[in-house]
Amino acid sequence: MTREALNNGSSTPLRRVKRATLYVAVVTLSLVMIIPLLWMLSTSLKGDQYVLRMPPQFLPSPATFSSYKQLVELLPIGRMFLNSLFVALATTVGQLLTGSMAAYAFSRMRFRGSGVLFLIYLGTLMIPFQVTITPLFVLMRVFGWINTYQAIILPGVFTAFGTFLLRQFFMTIPRELEEAAFIDGASHWTIFWRIILPLSKPALATLGVFAFMASWNAYLWPLFVLNNTTMMTLPVGLASLHGRYLTRWNLVMAGSVITIIPMLIVYLLAQKHFVRGVALTGLKQ
Repeated sequence: MTREALNNGSSTPLRRVKRATLYVAVVTLSLVMIIPLLWMLSTSLKGDQYVLRMPPQFLPSPATFSSYKQLVELLPIGRMFLNSLFVALATTVGQLLTGSMAAYAFSRMRFRGSGVLFLIYLGTLMIPFQVTITPLFVLMRVFGWINTYQAIILPGVFTAFGTFLLRQFFMTIPRELEEAAFIDGASHWTIFWRIILPLSKPALATLGVFAFMASWNAYLWPLFVLNNTTMMTLPVGLASLHGRYLTRWNLVMAGSVITIIPMLIVYLLAQKHFVRGVALTGLKQ
């Protein structure tokens, strides 16, 4: 028996142990992540008298949808859902448009001071939103946009993070493609629309998922600019279920289940491009 065969034979048990350890770690982490979601679903299906019962019941017995019915009766949950959906979609589309155009300018167009300007633009990520929320609110009030969709949407349309993410991906696209297009008489807009964007679906899907989740879960800014129930988004509306002395957790969990469904759908639809985008956007040519 050769030395190579001996080495392969001795390494096989070690490889199996490593693989088994990896599987155990993955399953453990998966359970850590999924158990809170299952508990949320379980609590939403419990009656009021079973929510704080000791010892806790993981499986609701009996299971009931009364929490969802009471939630619909207490809040205009349908209108809040549509508000959140419209705001999240509009913000996502806006971020994809402005972020991709700015990223194209920073990555494919050469002009004096572009590097310094990009660093300054990127430096805005270090400014906490709590610092800018007061002047931003004053600006919305001057425009007369309090309790309007544009007050919730427009501040979130421009993003330095999205610009950075897409710029990193655009820099991996070979410049020979645009040089050939320039020779054929194409303009920057044609190259951006017909070459760069079609090749950037993974990065666009990644930014789209991040933007949708951030807008869908946004609470602080909508709380500042909205005081009309018909304009409220789901996070703001569900926060009203928390009482000063008592919180009906089954209603809160029912609202949380309704809130999380669209994010799961968006992620599942963009999962293929999302994973590839996360893997590629950190690369640099």
